[in-house]
Amino acid sequence: MNNDEESIEKLRKMVLEMYTALKMGEVPEISLPSRNKDNIVLDPKYSIWRYGENITTRSARSIDGAEYILKVLSVVEFIMEMIGENKSSTLREMYYISEGWGNGKFHTQDESNLLAEDLEIVSKLLREDFHLRPEENGASIIGNITVEEKSRKGDFKTINCKDDVGDGGYPIPYNVEKEKLRLKSADADFILAIETGGMFDRLVENGFDERMRSVLVHLKGQPARSTRRILKRMNEELGLPVYVFTDGDPWSFRIFGSIAYGAIKTAHISHHLAVPTAGFIGVTASDILNYDLPTDKLTDKDVDALKAELNDPRFNSETWKEEIETMLQINKKAEQQALAKYGLNYVTDTYLPEKLSEGGAI
Repeated sequence: MNNDEESIEKLRKMVLEMYTALKMGEVPEISLPSRNKDNIVLDPKYSIWRYGENITTRSARSIDGAEYILKVLSVVEFIMEMIGENKSSTLREMYYISEGWGNGKFHTQDESNLLAEDLEIVSKLLREDFHLRPEENGASIIGNITVEEKSRKGDFKTINCKDDVGDGGYPIPYNVEKEKLRLKSADADFILAIETGGMFDRLVENGFDERMRSVLVHLKGQPARSTRRILKRMNEELGLPVYVFTDGDPWSFRIFGSIAYGAIKTAHISHHLAVPTAGFIGVTASDILNYDLPTDKLTDKDVDALKAELNDPRFNSETWKEEIETMLQINKKAEQQALAKYGLNYVTDTYLPEKLSEGGAI
């Protein structure tokens, strides 16, 4: 059974359960974990975010519940049609298509996005199995790693992400599951995931991937699901440790947190996305002081975010607490590119080798 056949079977089973309930004179309902911050826990065994034990049940006994189930069934029908026709849709397109679903139409795209995530939870499938694509795209990879990507004609094309790409690197597709993308081999020692495009370009121009035997991945800020997924796959399937290089601010710390432990929004698939062994080598408060970096003053939102991170289990280590408290004390943040204060080669010749050595990568 291929992935599409498995998806169809699971979706049909879910619909059949509701049909059977109606046939037996019962009210159909859908139960799933409560999707709020209070029901998110850090799994101590796997060190990833997951949902807790609180359950929400949507029942057709209420008008709101009946409308929700109608929308679920409308989406399921739409997905099954797409799979049958070998089509795909963006989440944005699905939102507009729902205009023709009568009472099943969505009022906002946030509503349709959340329902797609709910459907992932209930069916235990991934959005990619539904042939649904995000608007945001994955970023890019440069390094001596060879992949095989399925072409539009259905055959697999071999691509080396160092020799067969330009300066922009190999663009990560939205679906990086094995039926679409195969990871063949890598001649590298580690992965360096980089927050900003400017810093990614600097490392590429300076030949950091070749000199340091590394695979460079541009995160494009908060990374898309496909970017986190391919980091997970490269880590597990190719045995490459992951290091995350970000700006020095609370939002960049959360980028690391989402890569290492998962994010609240995608807690139901943390086991597909998170790399708990990932190491942080981004700019810290200590770096701001030790390297005398140019800085900006923390905003009120920055301060609130840092204080929240002091109570975030993803940052529940003495090192993280010390760095966050120091940042609050000095009231400063810094960008990756502040390292250019010492010249265009400083980040690749001095800063990163020092940080990677401390982290055990080299």
